[in-house]
Amino acid sequence: ALFANKAVRFDGDKQAYARPMKPVLDGLEQLGARVEYQGEEGFLPFTITPPSVEFKINNFSEKIVQIDSSSSSQFISAMLLIGSRIPGGLELKHIGDTLPSMPHIRMTMDDICKAGGVVNMTSNAMWHVKESKIALSDTVTIEPDLSNAAPFLGASLIAGGSVSIPNWPFSSTQPGGLLPGILEKMCAKVSFEKTSDDAGIMHVESDGSIKAIPYLDLSAAGEIAPSIAAILAFADGPSELHGIAHLRGHETNRLQALVNELNRVGIGAKELEDGIRIEPSNHMHGEVMETYADHRMATFAAMLGLRIENIRIKNISTTRKTIPDFPGMWHRMLE
Repeated sequence: ALFANKAVRFDGDKQAYARPMKPVLDGLEQLGARVEYQGEEGFLPFTITPPSVEFKINNFSEKIVQIDSSSSSQFISAMLLIGSRIPGGLELKHIGDTLPSMPHIRMTMDDICKAGGVVNMTSNAMWHVKESKIALSDTVTIEPDLSNAAPFLGASLIAGGSVSIPNWPFSSTQPGGLLPGILEKMCAKVSFEKTSDDAGIMHVESDGSIKAIPYLDLSAAGEIAPSIAAILAFADGPSELHGIAHLRGHETNRLQALVNELNRVGIGAKELEDGIRIEPSNHMHGEVMETYADHRMATFAAMLGLRIENIRIKNISTTRKTIPDFPGMWHRMLE
């Protein structure tokens, strides 16, 4: 919208209306765009009017944009992606206390460089993007979404057994790339079978014994928190997940949702300032699980159902947004 030839209106569904957008819109306003809200400030729907041609040509040089991206790394990534087209380049500064999901930002930087751009991170809170012409190569390889594998990998620990995931990259900037190490902390056996120079089959085996993790920092991989929480619900002691306060602003308030659903089936859980505490229980029972129109809450509930009888899940179809046939894949895994 910053480079459009006229105003652009953005809208979405009811769930999209709940997603905070203000940080990236603040950044666009600092670059001369005008944002008009048709509803609550900082949320959809809104209209963005691009800067004048004169502003674009004369006033972008050495421009510093400052935004608070504490609630999501996506705001930093969004600004980095437009930096190469800004005359004079872009200096971007994060002014919040914390910055979640750094692997996603590094992934964005890597893609910009692969397209011919130049971006440097001079500190954990400052980036410089040089003005440059960028273009994708004729062939682009897209890694599989590793975070989507988390429920399936976790199934091997909860149910006991083995799960194999093909095409697992040996090197990845994705947050899901942290899964092997985390699963090993919970006493899973992880091994790799090389099938190409860049990827292979990851095998995860477990006898169903799960070791608690007293303190796990998931600030770099908050999107796998629901799956990790489901596994630790059956651990040999209490566990705490930290660094994920930003999950309160995802598809739903995921921290509150996780606590609600764990408590619903008799598992102890409570919100912390930046995460949740999970206390396994011997008094678990089946219930109808809410998904909050959140795909990761739906897969979380399916994982609990591997060890708790009579779990039923509302709106399992919400998983279609990331895994089109999750129910079918889940059943085939268990056959």
